[in-house]
Amino acid sequence: MKSFQTTGFNNADVPPPASGDFTTSNMSAAITSLASYGSDSDSENESESSTSTEKADPVDTDATAHLKPLQPGHTMSLAVLNSAPEVAVKEAVETGMHLDPSLKEVAFNPTYETMFAPEFGPMNPYKSQQMAAPRNMLSGYAEPAHVNDFMFEQQRRTFSSYGYALDPSVDTHQASSCSYIGAVDEAEKNKGLTVFESGQKKPEKRKKIKGGDAGEIDNFLGPWAKYIDEKDVAKPSEEEQKELDEIIAKRQKKGRNEEEAPGEEKTILHVKDMYDYQGRSYLHVPQDVGVNLRSADAPDKCYLPKKQIHVWSGHTKGVSAIRLYPSSGHLLLSCSMDCKIKLWEVYGERRCLRTFIGHSKAVRDICFNNSGTQFLSAAYDRYLKLWDSETGQCISRFTNRKVPYCVKFNPDEEKQNLFVAGMSDKKIVQWDIRTGEVVQEYDRHLGAVNTITFVDENRRFVSTSDDKSLRVWEWDIPVDFKYIAEPSMHSMPAVTLSPNGKWLACQSMDNQILIFGAQNRFRLNKKKIFKGHMVAGYACQVDFSPDMSYVVSGDADGKLNIWDWKTTKLYHRIKAHDKVCISALWHPHETSKVITCGWDGQIKLWD
Repeated sequence: MKSFQTTGFNNADVPPPASGDFTTSNMSAAITSLASYGSDSDSENESESSTSTEKADPVDTDATAHLKPLQPGHTMSLAVLNSAPEVAVKEAVETGMHLDPSLKEVAFNPTYETMFAPEFGPMNPYKSQQMAAPRNMLSGYAEPAHVNDFMFEQQRRTFSSYGYALDPSVDTHQASSCSYIGAVDEAEKNKGLTVFESGQKKPEKRKKIKGGDAGEIDNFLGPWAKYIDEKDVAKPSEEEQKELDEIIAKRQKKGRNEEEAPGEEKTILHVKDMYDYQGRSYLHVPQDVGVNLRSADAPDKCYLPKKQIHVWSGHTKGVSAIRLYPSSGHLLLSCSMDCKIKLWEVYGERRCLRTFIGHSKAVRDICFNNSGTQFLSAAYDRYLKLWDSETGQCISRFTNRKVPYCVKFNPDEEKQNLFVAGMSDKKIVQWDIRTGEVVQEYDRHLGAVNTITFVDENRRFVSTSDDKSLRVWEWDIPVDFKYIAEPSMHSMPAVTLSPNGKWLACQSMDNQILIFGAQNRFRLNKKKIFKGHMVAGYACQVDFSPDMSYVVSGDADGKLNIWDWKTTKLYHRIKAHDKVCISALWHPHETSKVITCGWDGQIKLWD
């Protein structure tokens, strides 16, 4: 309800009406129509009132006071205006509480009127017939029916297995071909058997020969007795016999090829006279070379090599390893991918003395015995061969049908008849030269064995492998007593013992040379790591200078790298070979002579 209060004001404030704008009759008609607003008169009454103002009901003057022009000098009283229509109150419309007719339980005590009140509201015009139908589950209305759980599961499984089941709408006592749904033909064929009925009957157990009395020990067979119909010998059919013959023939053929594998050994002497005027062979240590090659002492001070002074060329393919003659170093043995082994002079005319031919594939590793009279060679033809250094004769051959990657004589004077080889099948195999048989196998590595290095006065040896580990073994004990493997470690395919026997230099595949202690604890020396060269993927041999002041190594670019032992600083780098420089040896009696070999087939001497 809103109230309006009007204060008296002068007639002079209102402008006079224009002629013909607002007549008295028009004004009274407007008042009448306003007064009839909100009344119960229908449209007919409205039309009547609009046409004749005379028949209209008398109008309350207060109700139309705001429409009349004000009389001069009069003040108006407070006028009350109700501008809101009459609305039904909620309490008058719905007195009780509304109940959902689908409810099964009521949590309060309702009145009779509430319980039986009609449903309110119109029907949903968008509901389909199916949705509007009465239902007690999501998919429709399920009538209560009793189905045996076993029968239902039996028919369900039969339908999923065979494609047919009993029609649930047909009485089961009158079962016929028309009472099945699904694959009816299959049902007729199986005579309507279900999965539980059509199972095969278990065959009768095979009878055994009775085993006599348990008291008789000799004649009692018990559970070990044979079956009555058991055959001792099974003969293959004709077809099976043919297949067997073919397989046996293939195996024999394969075996023959492998037997033919060891190549014919021969040797070529490249010098005119085998012996000098005193009857001495080339194995005799020379004394006229300006250096005492028989001394046991290393030179006091070593110097960096500066230039190339000689090239030994004779191999047609890359050189894989070089070894100096034990203790003196006056001869050099080299093996190559051209399947040959050559012996060279280090002093004098530096000639090629002898070539050893006997492997059918590339030679991987070589090793002298302590005296230098014999050496072993390991090649990719799966053979290890023992040669006489002086005559060139092949003394014996060893194989276990696996590729030997490295070979080492036991350096102990009393055990010169024993040698070990790291194989491609993860084993380290120990042979005895006298019998030619395997006497021990060290089988703990998880990858091909790359190096074997004797330490601790030859009582132990260290091996590295493709499994990125380093293992230390006691001689003749096939269990590693030390195993070094870190997540950050890479495989180390080349290892060298220092001249003083305290350190192991390992060429790591992450382009570093790592130094491990070679006594007792075998710990990594983190202060001595030699970097600056590129060797990833190549087993470049490392070496020390005799006075332990320098470390030398080849690299993948064919360069010879020289580091200072104390500071680990890279001192010198020489371009030595066109291809990979695979090995570098520092002469044990010389102050600055280094021998390198590479995959370009050349061996070079630097001074």
